[in-house]
Amino acid sequence: MLSIAGGILLGLLVGSFLNVVIYRIPIMMENEWRAHCRELMSGQPFTAGSAIAETSLPEPFNLVQPRSRCANCGTMVTAWQNIPVVSWLWLGGKCANCKASISARYPIIEILTGVLSGLVVWKFGITIESGAALALTWTLIALTMIDIDHQLLPDNITYPLLWLGLTFSLLHQPGSASPFPDLQSSIIGAIAGYLSLWSVYWIFKLATGKEGMGYGDFKLLAALGAWLGWQMLPLIIMLSALVGAIVGIGMILFLGRDRQIPIPFGPYLAGAGLIAMFWGTQISNGYFSFSGI
Repeated sequence: MLSIAGGILLGLLVGSFLNVVIYRIPIMMENEWRAHCRELMSGQPFTAGSAIAETSLPEPFNLVQPRSRCANCGTMVTAWQNIPVVSWLWLGGKCANCKASISARYPIIEILTGVLSGLVVWKFGITIESGAALALTWTLIALTMIDIDHQLLPDNITYPLLWLGLTFSLLHQPGSASPFPDLQSSIIGAIAGYLSLWSVYWIFKLATGKEGMGYGDFKLLAALGAWLGWQMLPLIIMLSALVGAIVGIGMILFLGRDRQIPIPFGPYLAGAGLIAMFWGTQISNGYFSFSGI
């Protein structure tokens, strides 16, 4: 129980940092795109100290700088105001200075990260596999929220996730009960994951003239294939497509959402990937047993 409690506490702390990642990485990417556009328009390279660099941002903006502040009044958030969940509850969900509302999404993400981290420790114990599963879980949470907000799965997250999955497969021990695959299954999973959605994308585009999904979805499924092996790809695709279809149809029928507005697919891939990590083997074995295969 102590280890699970430790996992939850660690997850709460990481969840607080994930809120920063979710908010800042899209802005950092936009700033970089703007800088590149200015570089192309001016014909000058974007280098530190250049006129372009000096006018690009009033201050450094990354995952560390500047310190967190109220979006309404700009007041810096103190250390005690940044305690996961507790600070939000203590402040009543409002800024300590201007009393502007603070979105409940911040503590929800912290709680979600804490719960899933505790589940990882409960499932895998204090092991190397548990550390890997935590890294995968935290990354999928960040990608899910960024995709919901911006319909974007950043390359600077999906590519490292892919390579980390391939690298971790080198530690696989034959005959172990680890949910993570051997190197061969990982490589095939990465290739098959990318090509499966890439093929669907082009078949749909050739048939309708429209783009059914983004390239980020290909990369995310490739990363999940690298982490979980090609054997889990049918389950991940089936679960993500099923849930995505149910949610999409429900939003159109009951919420009046315009069917022409795209729905991000990354959250469904991420959710299916987590289910496959935790219970993929049991689900597959249960299916084969039930169907008599």
